Amino acid sequence: MGTDNNATVDRKPSVESNGGAKDLEQMKSYSGGAEGKAPSGFGARHVQTLLLFFGLTVAYALRVNLSVAIVAMVDRHAANKDFEEFDWDERTKSYILSSFFWGYVVTQIPAGQLAQRFGPKILMLLSLAICSALAVLTPLCAHLGNAKAVIALRIIQGLSQGFIFPSTHTMLSRWAPASERGRLGTLSYAGAQFGTVIMLAVSGVLASSSLGWPGIFYISGAAGLAWSVAWFFYGSNSPADYRGIAPEEREFIESSFGPQDHSRRIVTPWMAILTSAPMIALTIAHMAHNWGFWTLLTEMPTYMKEVLEKDIKKNALLSSLPYLVMWMLSFVFSPLSDFLVNRNYLSRVAGRKLFNTIGLWIPMVALLGLAFVPKGSSDLAVVLLTLAVGINSATYLGFQVNHIDLAPNHAGTMMGITNCAANIMSIIAPLIVGEVITDASDPIQWRRVFYIAAGIYFFGNLTFIIFGKADIQPWNEPQSPLPRTQSNANDTEAVRNTSNTAANNPNHSD
Repeated sequence: MGTDNNATVDRKPSVESNGGAKDLEQMKSYSGGAEGKAPSGFGARHVQTLLLFFGLTVAYALRVNLSVAIVAMVDRHAANKDFEEFDWDERTKSYILSSFFWGYVVTQIPAGQLAQRFGPKILMLLSLAICSALAVLTPLCAHLGNAKAVIALRIIQGLSQGFIFPSTHTMLSRWAPASERGRLGTLSYAGAQFGTVIMLAVSGVLASSSLGWPGIFYISGAAGLAWSVAWFFYGSNSPADYRGIAPEEREFIESSFGPQDHSRRIVTPWMAILTSAPMIALTIAHMAHNWGFWTLLTEMPTYMKEVLEKDIKKNALLSSLPYLVMWMLSFVFSPLSDFLVNRNYLSRVAGRKLFNTIGLWIPMVALLGLAFVPKGSSDLAVVLLTLAVGINSATYLGFQVNHIDLAPNHAGTMMGITNCAANIMSIIAPLIVGEVITDASDPIQWRRVFYIAAGIYFFGNLTFIIFGKADIQPWNEPQSPLPRTQSNANDTEAVRNTSNTAANNPNHSD
């Protein structure tokens, strides 16, 4: 893998190849089994997790605010009649709802590299501050420039939010010890569901209030700006940069990864990452998840209104219910996963595959059931929608933290890669719905949408089951690939020579 003379390992110390079995054991100790007992009480890592939770709360509130607002924007009689109405057909609405992701995919991979080099704190700050300010300007843009202006603004919001997930993964790769990785990762990402729940629940009320549908954008934007202030003062790139951290907590965290020096640059092994079978499986699972998740998230309010015939207040509350269940279940799945893995009832890879299967295949079955719900059976439809979305939270213990399992040194970049590919699905999914649905009140047309999502869920998880892994990959360490077992002294010397070549030859690759 490529490196240069200035490249250094920013996680683990170099390991001399003087005994394959011994070296292999030493490397394994840094992948999660050697950290000491966790310090008791609320620590610095919990502060960062809480900040990430609320950061993702705000980020998702800013993403989904348009899903409910657009119902009121195209039909003033659905909410407060004193506010402007826009004549947007289903195709135009699908373009508006997908436009966020046109910008979002562009910055994913650069974001991973920038977070790794400059630290995730500043990127998270700029990302949410810019996106929040633009949310406040949304009503004005809609009034002055109609659909085209809203699409342009949403593209820019997507560009800014492209830094969120790579930065969050980089934060977790520095703050979450292996024994707590599932728990802290899930707690952080649970903010996404919490933000979705809050935004969907209050949007209908806001749209019907004296603030009207513009209030949806003003409130979510203000919340994002408030979080940015808190993050500026209390966010930290790593334990080494956090002044208030107790020495024992810092030792506990760093013993999981090895000594960390984030001031030095490591070279990304692009070819090794892009051709890795576990990484490809992870990417496909992420893409499948996003297709189903964003199909339901962006289109559920319309489905509720047109097929289930719910008014906007009930629509918003019922649309938020699946994400409330998803948020609550994340706190059930997370400790269960850590218990099963840390007590050795399941290997880490078995745990990842089990929870990913729960998170994708149970929703698949629910979507197939939803396809055959009669038009008048709104209660059954709500139950199946809630199941399809709520159980999806198990994927946070599956593919979502798998980047850190495979290569903590490159977790941010890897999240950028998979999130870029996955959010291409987030662009395509609403557009496909716009093409499939010509009459939004026709349940037969919605059936096709559910079929497509169910099939993609099936394929994505099957790929992850077959090819997924959860052990640290050799390309995680540019200077110290996992040593091979040597049969004699000559083999040992050859490995040493290879390692020296890799450290001193910028063009060397393996």
